[in-house]
Amino acid sequence: MSRRICVAVGVCLVIGSLFGCRNSDSDVESGNDGKGGKLDIVCTTGMVADLVRQVVGERAEVRAIMKINIDPHLFTPTTSDVRALGKADIVFYSGLFLEGRMVDAFEKIKESGKPIFAVAAGVDKKSLRSPSEFEGHPDPHIWMDVQLWSCCLDEVVARMVEVDSDHADEFAKNAEAYAKELDSLHEYAKTTIASIPKDRRVMVTAHDAFGYYSLAYGIAVRSAQGITTESEPGVNDINKLVDFLVAEKIPAIFVESSVSADNIKALIEGAGSKGHKVNVGGELFSDAMGAAGTYRGTYLGMIDHNTTVIALALGGTDVSAGGKDGKLADAEATVKK
Repeated sequence: MSRRICVAVGVCLVIGSLFGCRNSDSDVESGNDGKGGKLDIVCTTGMVADLVRQVVGERAEVRAIMKINIDPHLFTPTTSDVRALGKADIVFYSGLFLEGRMVDAFEKIKESGKPIFAVAAGVDKKSLRSPSEFEGHPDPHIWMDVQLWSCCLDEVVARMVEVDSDHADEFAKNAEAYAKELDSLHEYAKTTIASIPKDRRVMVTAHDAFGYYSLAYGIAVRSAQGITTESEPGVNDINKLVDFLVAEKIPAIFVESSVSADNIKALIEGAGSKGHKVNVGGELFSDAMGAAGTYRGTYLGMIDHNTTVIALALGGTDVSAGGKDGKLADAEATVKK
């Protein structure tokens, strides 16, 4: 296995009341939670929940409070979300300020003594991007590099062993099996993106969530917004990107499932006014996965989908509409060439 890089005031009041009167940690250690011995694990994003689920297997019930098409940069937990966090045995979040509006909630959870862990703690800080526009904070979109995300797998195993040491071997075995799937996915992304002609190996997206993907798989990325979606791009930003699309004859740009498509529409219209037609290459999953219960609603499916759609839209020569293992039979239908 190669893992080389290894709330509003009302909500705050609910946080304090829930975490100030939680049960003792003995219930967590024994799994005595009223669910047949299963632990109740609550996560922030779908990506984190999927990662944790791969490690714990049948040992726990795992759920995410953020649903599909939710932007984690802008997410503020509702009262019901806070109650779910308060009742959980363990909480996992992504970290690196991805869930910027949940900082107060995380602090309250920590103060209560409940086990809460950031999966990003498993990534070597030297491997993190730190773009100047993010004011000293690292880029939080680490799941876009499959090998970096695999390092987070190690972190989940370590933290689960702290909480439930009786099942350490099971957690390690589950992680080992999943790591092999991640290695295979990483290789698929590398070879598939490499099949795109060099002069077309540029992807333009709604916001800068694909920086790690760019570094890992050798494709340049330009975006309308920065790493966070907190602020809108200015007119000059849009105009510069339009000029880039026209000058480089970029054939397709991509919308994102969790980000407004308004800026992408502005880019298409701007390029069109200068005589250059740009198509929507397809919808990518950036800060959220696909629908629960579907292949795209898993991390493997998310990256498979993104890689396949990008390659199809930009002229990749070693790509099938079915994706890595034939599970994306409708991927080609989402691409407008």
